[in-house]
Amino acid sequence: MEFYLKDNGMRTEFDYGTLSVSGNEEYGFRPFQLMVASIAGCSGSVFRKILDKQRTDYDDLIIHADVERNAEEANRIKRITLKYTIKGHRLNPEKLERNLALSRKNCSMIRSVEDSIKIEESLEIVELSR
Repeated sequence: MEFYLKDNGMRTEFDYGTLSVSGNEEYGFRPFQLMVASIAGCSGSVFRKILDKQRTDYDDLIIHADVERNAEEANRIKRITLKYTIKGHRLNPEKLERNLALSRKNCSMIRSVEDSIKIEESLEIVELSR
């Protein structure tokens, strides 16, 4: 990857498109947003792969991320709380909890930061009637 300096941040090109990064949201994604998106995106993708591999039938999966930062330490990310809401019919709570724990073990982004950022996860199951 190559990053190019621009007036208000950095930019890089990917096959999918241009990514602009800036400390100012008017000019691009803020670095902490990309960090949180990487962690939630990786974890959610691994979780979905596990669910699909086990043929778990679900209608929707939403991840809500709350971020706690420490202003006294360069505003570093201190904690990320991920709340997974899975919606479906006849979902097995114990199996879903095991799958979420397994996805954590196989998410490269969580594994990369787990010694410096506290990652907390919770699961809400919404039973849909059919």
